Amino acid sequence: MMSLLRRYFISGLLVWLPIWITILVIKFLLEILDSVVSLLPEQYHPDTLFGVHIPGIGIIITLLVIFFTGVIVANFLGKRLIALWDSIIDRIPLVRTVYASVKQVVQTVFSPTGQSFRKVVLVEYPRVGVWTIAFQTGEALPEAKTASSGEDMLAIYVPTTPNPTSGFLLMVSRKNVIELNMPVDQALKFVISLGVVQPEQIKGK
Repeated sequence: MMSLLRRYFISGLLVWLPIWITILVIKFLLEILDSVVSLLPEQYHPDTLFGVHIPGIGIIITLLVIFFTGVIVANFLGKRLIALWDSIIDRIPLVRTVYASVKQVVQTVFSPTGQSFRKVVLVEYPRVGVWTIAFQTGEALPEAKTASSGEDMLAIYVPTTPNPTSGFLLMVSRKNVIELNMPVDQALKFVISLGVVQPEQIKGK
């Protein structure tokens, strides 16, 4: 009897737990986007202008700001303004280091022609005989190639599970990396689910 009750409980938990976690994550993201309204002066708050609270107005404002910013910076004048802004930031000692690093990472990851996080690979880590999923982020440092007698090396990111936002940056020989014919989203699902959710296709090249 107890085993039957436990099975029913676990079956129900497997249905509701992913739904609950998904709702919490989406709610958290929506609250962050919606809070952008608080950055506006009090007299310009939608609640003050319209006399009624409009849920989600912060999300709409955020998306519109991002969209029109892209429209502006896509033309010649916008590029000049961005260059001026970058030159100002470059004069601030601590801020310029953080800003330049974040900007370079974002441009690399979101570049249509970039190869960052476009390839899923298998690599032996943390020791020989133990394999883990990783993502190719680019080429290794020239100094690393020199130290390895000119061997062709790659920079890869090994995510932790179930939180893939933390992990390890490794520089390994290309010959020791197996490229997988697997979409990045499927590899992330595999990592986040602790290996429970199997990718639809795992095919080594």
